[in-house]
Amino acid sequence: MGGGMSTVVGTRDFLLPDLGEGLSEAEIVEWRVAVGDVVTVDQTVVEVETAKAVVDVPCPYAGRVVALHGAAGEVRPVGQPLITIASLDGAAEDDPHATYREEERAGSGNVLIGYGTGHGGAGRRRRRPRLALAPEPTAVAADRPAPTTDRADGPARSGTPAGSATSTDPVAGSGAPGRLTEAAPLVISPIVRRLAKEHGVDLAALRGTGPGGVIRRADVEAATAAPAAPVAAVPDAPAAHVGLADGDVVIPLTGIRKAIADKLSRSRREIPEVTIWVDVDATGLLATRAAINAATPDEPVSVLALLARICLSGLRRYPQLNAHVDTEGQRIVQSAGVHLGIAAQTDRGLLVPVLRDAQRLTTRELAAALAETTTAARAGTLPPARLTGGTFTLNNYGVFGVDGSTPIINHPEAALLGVGRIVDKPWVVDGQLAVRKVTQLSLTFDHRVCDGGVAGGFLRHVADCVEQPALLVANV
Repeated sequence: MGGGMSTVVGTRDFLLPDLGEGLSEAEIVEWRVAVGDVVTVDQTVVEVETAKAVVDVPCPYAGRVVALHGAAGEVRPVGQPLITIASLDGAAEDDPHATYREEERAGSGNVLIGYGTGHGGAGRRRRRPRLALAPEPTAVAADRPAPTTDRADGPARSGTPAGSATSTDPVAGSGAPGRLTEAAPLVISPIVRRLAKEHGVDLAALRGTGPGGVIRRADVEAATAAPAAPVAAVPDAPAAHVGLADGDVVIPLTGIRKAIADKLSRSRREIPEVTIWVDVDATGLLATRAAINAATPDEPVSVLALLARICLSGLRRYPQLNAHVDTEGQRIVQSAGVHLGIAAQTDRGLLVPVLRDAQRLTTRELAAALAETTTAARAGTLPPARLTGGTFTLNNYGVFGVDGSTPIINHPEAALLGVGRIVDKPWVVDGQLAVRKVTQLSLTFDHRVCDGGVAGGFLRHVADCVEQPALLVANV
């Protein structure tokens, strides 16, 4: 189904676009418009959540909203209808005066950050006009695949509940002229069917909470977690779920948790990683930060910004770590710029927003960019493009009150520097025991891009700059 394909004369379907990095689906968070509203070109119509970010999606067409495909909380696949718009003057799809973006018909979508090319061609087919606009439940039913469709995520249903669309339905049937029938009360999306199958949930026993009784993902998840229906009692339940006890909580591995799991698993499968570490005296670093902030209190510099500056100095000296392995091309690619990833814990999970070409920023600019980026990441407002493309990651896990870690590399990068908490510890200074501010630095690196000499040299350079910030000034 091509971008902007019309289901009836005078209407256009806006398909859920590729929101970047090959994401295949998105969950509807909130509709910004309702059926009957008039929208303009590039007006935001819905807020969706992908595995990477919450995104406002603008519509490339102008007209009146006649259908919203999906309810809040429902997951929609990329390339499937999101909203149907009717032109205000009743213009047909090929009317040269119809108001919409030509590049959207081709799948460009440059109005949305992180928006990739469209799916499918730009083929068109005409439909007979609907005799009457259907209520919202009909809009949900309209995106149901035909009963004969062969889908990878589950077989088509051979039987259809009473009241479902018949062969005269322009989507489910052959497209012959006829009346658009009412929506089936138990229409579900392919994502919901797959989730139910994975968890052994009997859809016939569920009561949908969506419009018109539509079964939503939340309904399946609620049934999965309900102790009254143990998964082990369902004959078709996956073997991994056998033996669950009453009260066990089953959390579907979806959304950002699935994205994190997939990426970290791939990292462990592909990258032969090694972790080295060293304890360092950070007293001098903290004193330097205090002196900077005392001189310019209106533009404070964080410890993280100073650590980022030190990492950039180290990567200039050891560029082997600012790289990735191209397994298909059997080569190592060293990046010209340092696209610095900063691990940030958010309510949605661990995100790694990226500061592109961080080596071009001053220390004060780094501090401002870090503050803005981490705040936006925790608020969920960063576009997907800001969450990909890193070449090196800095992870301050000391904020969790821990001293050390052996973190997993953010694939496909080649290295990650971890920083533990800074605490008072006994330390020998000039042969005398003293109390100093001590932290542990750990470097996890891909052994394919370099050997221990390079990794050790980088970590030692970082440690020396932490202990003697004057060395950093001498190298920048």
